[in-house]
Parts: sequence; C-alpha cells; structure tokens
Amino acid sequence: MIDVPARSMGEPNAAAKPAPGTKAPAGDDWRVILLLVAAAAVLHGGLVAAGLWQAWAWPTVAVSFVLLVLLCERIGRLVPLRGRTAYERMLALGFPVLVLVLWQLAADGGLINPTWFPPPSKIAAALWDLTTRFDRFSETTLLGRPWLMPEYFDRDGWAGVWSLFAESHVLATVSRVLVGFVLGAIPGVLLGVVMGVNNTVRLMLDTTLSAIYVLPKIAIFPIVMLTFADPFGEGPKILVVALSVFILMTINTMAGVRGIDKVYLMAGKNYGANGWQMMRHVIIPGALPVIFAGLRIALGTAMIVIISVEFLRAKQGVGYITYYYWEVLNPEKMYAGLFVIMALGILLTYGLQVLQRRLMPWQR
Repeated sequence: MIDVPARSMGEPNAAAKPAPGTKAPAGDDWRVILLLVAAAAVLHGGLVAAGLWQAWAWPTVAVSFVLLVLLCERIGRLVPLRGRTAYERMLALGFPVLVLVLWQLAADGGLINPTWFPPPSKIAAALWDLTTRFDRFSETTLLGRPWLMPEYFDRDGWAGVWSLFAESHVLATVSRVLVGFVLGAIPGVLLGVVMGVNNTVRLMLDTTLSAIYVLPKIAIFPIVMLTFADPFGEGPKILVVALSVFILMTINTMAGVRGIDKVYLMAGKNYGANGWQMMRHVIIPGALPVIFAGLRIALGTAMIVIISVEFLRAKQGVGYITYYYWEVLNPEKMYAGLFVIMALGILLTYGLQVLQRRLMPWQR
C-alpha cells in the first residue's frame, strides 16, 4: 500500500505551480502592458500640463522609446505562433513609419530646423519632382520615365526605349554596382576557397590581402583611373567596386572554409569522397553561410564605394544627384537622393536573401 502525503490532500499540487524560468501567465503580461501605457500617458500628459514638453522633448522621446521597446516585448509574448511572422513584419515596417511621423511632427513643431532637416512631406514632393521631371541641362531623370516607353517604342523602336533607360540615374548606379559586384565576388569566392584548403597559398597571400583590405577603397580610384584609356568612363568606376568586393569575399570565403567542422570533412573522407566530391558536397555547402554573410557585407560596401565615386567623378548616378543638390543647397532633393540610396540597399539585400534561400534550402 502506498502512503499518500497528508499535504497532498489539502495543499495545491506542486506540479501545478509554474516552474522557475517558465513563461509567465498572460494575465501578468496584460498588467505590465497596461502599466507601460499608463506610464507613457502620465509622462507626456504631465509634461504637457506643466508646459515643459517642448523643453524636455528629446529626453522624453528617449524614455518613450524605452517604454515602446518594453511594450512590444510584452505584446510579442502574447502573439500566437501562427501570427509571429506578421507581428515581426509589423515591427520591421512600423518602426520606420513611426520615425517618419515623428520627424514630420518635430519639423512642424520647431524641434528641428526644417531648412536643413526638411520634413518627410517635402522630401516626398522633391522625390516626385525628381522622378517626373526631365532635366534638360544634364538630359537625365531619376528612373528614366518608363511611362513613355510605348510612345518611344512606336517612334524609334528599341533604340528609343534604350534612350529612356540611358537617362536614368538609378539604372546607372545599379548597373555599376551589379557588374562590379559579380566581377569581384566570383573570383573572390574562388580564391577564398583555394586559400581555405591550401595552406601554402594562404600563407603567401594572407598578409598582402590584409594590407590591401585596410586601404580606403576610394583612395584606389585615382590609381584605377590611370589604367584605363578613358579615365572618366564606366571602366574605372566598375573596377574599383569589383576590387572592393573581391578583397572582402576572399577573406570571408577563406574564413568560412577554414571554419567548417572537421567532423564533416572526416565523414566525407570515410564515405570515399574524392577531391571534387568533397568540394561540391562538403566544403562549399559548409562554407555557404559565411559566404553569404560576406556577400551582404560586400554588397553594402559596393553601394558605399560607388556612391563615393559618383560624388567625385560622375555626371550620372544617384550619388551624383545627391552631391549636386547639396552643392546648390537644395536639401529636399539631397534627402530624396539619400532615400533612393537606402531603398536600393534594401532591394538589393532582399534579392540576395532570395538567392540565399534558393541555394541553401536546408536552412528554411
């Protein structure tokens, strides 16, 4: 016969109590959410009632940001698993929208100087003007007026359509980035793999690559210009991007290959894989996560380099128009150019992520 402890008859079962470190009940989360909302309301309402909100605006914004982070953390605990993706997207897209709204309110309320920090509404108007207006002086537009493609095709055929694309600042920048990125990434990955598997090649080149890596890439541009018959053409701009990407991809790929778990290499050898099979089925897949991390860094570096080059030596490109409107003191259009640069960075990075998901289906 089994003796039942007396406390089990009159006391709650210990198994019913939440174990240390487990998730708190939803009721606790709701109470914390209400407290955080109340704290934000008291903070802003008290400062407004006392007439001190304007003077304490920036510290109040900082405290409000901390409260917002804590609030979102608690709300995230209540989101069911099936809605997790939507919630994360809302955070990723909602916060930039909130920043733009606060920027607009700060400019309208006099918290920032609207001359040098124009509100998003004026920047949007400037972006619309850059998109729709044809600059007769430079014979360029931001996007190339794609809405005129049917008319130009009927009049001049494909030559007319190409003339529209040729006037686009965005196309000029993107083409330079993509061509330079491909020309630098492919040989960089190949050399990185060789340096990762061959100790002699690594010892010969590692110091040289490390020395070149720390050089400002824009400082190489004048040297690159001297190697071309047309120093002001597209060749030097593309080559300096390719060199920047090449150095980064070589170092990252080498690190990825050398970081592969030795167990995978031993397993491949035990199954009788030859050199090519080891490269295809073990080394390349094992290094792909680090390679794609390097590609994202290299893509950002390519954008930075080409924008810097367009600042200095270009008559077309998003970097050129951004610097041009800074020179003529038109901050609305300068910020519009910066917005386009950021949008291009997001779109190109997203395209790289799509490629990564296709080449690495095991990480889905």
